[in-house]
Amino acid sequence: MSTVITKEIFSFLKQLKKNNYREWMQENKKRYQANEKLLKQFYADVEAALNQTDEIAKVKVFRINRDIRFSKDKTPYNVHRSVSFSRAGAHRRGGYYLRLEPGNSLMAGGFFNPEPADLLRIRKEFEMDASEIREILSDKKFEKAFGGFNQEYAVKTAPKGFSKDHPDIDLIRLKSYFVTHSFTDEEVFSTDFRDNLAHHFGLLRPYFDYMSEVLTTDLNGVSLLNDQ
Repeated sequence: MSTVITKEIFSFLKQLKKNNYREWMQENKKRYQANEKLLKQFYADVEAALNQTDEIAKVKVFRINRDIRFSKDKTPYNVHRSVSFSRAGAHRRGGYYLRLEPGNSLMAGGFFNPEPADLLRIRKEFEMDASEIREILSDKKFEKAFGGFNQEYAVKTAPKGFSKDHPDIDLIRLKSYFVTHSFTDEEVFSTDFRDNLAHHFGLLRPYFDYMSEVLTTDLNGVSLLNDQ
């Protein structure tokens, strides 16, 4: 049976949001540590579920401490807990992400701020032929779960070297290619949350398989990998 996310974890995060300073955290350190232990067990359960159909190379638990060096907000702690699951091998592209936050929990997957070479390759692919990605995005299950790419990160008109009049400019102008799905607190506390989350991660696989092929070949379809 999978580890269950307890209401205490969200209770702690809600109180942290109201008391976001080091003294309070020190006073509640044992609660924090107990919550983190349970969360790591849950992350391990999710990793095991993903490994049934994929191969995970790394699980990264993001620190609760905020980087405040260049931020106007000097509160020291994040009021959510998050984790990412990296796929193994250069031939497997895309990553899984989970954020747990009272009233604002979500999973995400795809390519957030890809490196310039990958971003250009994706845009060139869509410029040449966007029919396959359109088919993936319009799949009923995929569309119901995610609704399409996050539109927040995009250039205003067209990237340099691309026509603003291209029929697929809505895809080409994006700077990130990821989707999200939100969960209610009740869903997070449910005994089947791990399975629900794994289901939504699983819906990403056709997209990941397609993008992995794009990002490991040139525009002529020739592999860019050695010995793969």
